[in-house]
Amino acid sequence: MFRKVDIRVLGIVENMAVHICSQCGHQEHVFGQGGGERMAREYHTDVLAALPLSLRIREQADSGQPVVAACPDSEEAGLYRQAARRLAARLSLTEAGKRSFPKVTQH
Repeated sequence: MFRKVDIRVLGIVENMAVHICSQCGHQEHVFGQGGGERMAREYHTDVLAALPLSLRIREQADSGQPVVAACPDSEEAGLYRQAARRLAARLSLTEAGKRSFPKVTQH
């Protein structure tokens, strides 16, 4: 879809990449593993982040306090900051002549 409307894909953010047990920290790939990497290869882009299926992320989001604001020193917050840094870096490399955002016009 993005290719058809000439919007550059800056990268892939894989959501719920791994479940992290809130009690013991055990990590399990309940939805399979490597999907973000496969998609990134297929579409010639990078994986910006692989975010976990985490109870803390869900609870913080539901309460209106994103995990980056509520628990800024947590591992989960670090993953979001890493994704933001990678996204900013990719955005800074937008090629001349390629639109990074669609042109909006009124008729």
